[in-house]
Amino acid sequence: MHVPDGFLDAPTSVATGVAAAAVVGVALRGARRELDDRTAPLTGLVAAFVFAVQMLNFPVGAGTSGHLLGGALAAVLVGPWTAVLCLTVVLAVQALFFADGGITALGTNITLMGVVTVIAGWVIFTLVLRLLPRRPGSAAPAAFAAALVSVPVSALCFVGLYAVGGTAEISLGALMAAMLGWHVLIGIGEAAITAATVASIVAVRPDLVHGARGLLAGQALLIRTSHATSKEAAS
Repeated sequence: MHVPDGFLDAPTSVATGVAAAAVVGVALRGARRELDDRTAPLTGLVAAFVFAVQMLNFPVGAGTSGHLLGGALAAVLVGPWTAVLCLTVVLAVQALFFADGGITALGTNITLMGVVTVIAGWVIFTLVLRLLPRRPGSAAPAAFAAALVSVPVSALCFVGLYAVGGTAEISLGALMAAMLGWHVLIGIGEAAITAATVASIVAVRPDLVHGARGLLAGQALLIRTSHATSKEAAS
């Protein structure tokens, strides 16, 4: 979904750049509450993984590309604010050193892939968790839903930006069909990868998964309560 230079007009690119800068500024403050000695090393691994999967591009149409996004996965693993920073660093490195996405479109790409996917993914994740049993294993299906929804939501936001300030010679209907068609498929693949990754980490170190910490605390309380009940019954 990397947007190239000139695909959107200057006012739209400036507006998305300002929006991206504002969210990144807030994320710098919010990440202080999410990062600790356990999650800091995982943050680097998450950024490296997202960087790798985003470098695998295939054309969608009119100069845009499709690939895995990783916003939902990053939000679940390290928290939404830290995830925004991870995606921002990845997208900046790709634009500056690998010509993947335009320099003038960097704010647009950060908004679409580093903000929209993270926020949409985290909202869906937390909503689905409320419907599932409060145990660490629920993090994986919730992460699946988060990734599945966040990718086409980001594609729809891109289509909205194009409707406002698009400059390419392609109809809005054709672009929407191409973007949604490809990114629904991408969302399915990303959902499977996200769920498998979260499930693997939860099985070994659930305390490292930001989205599962509340579930782990609930499980620990249940274990302590059950243990106390057993001791009372024995006495």
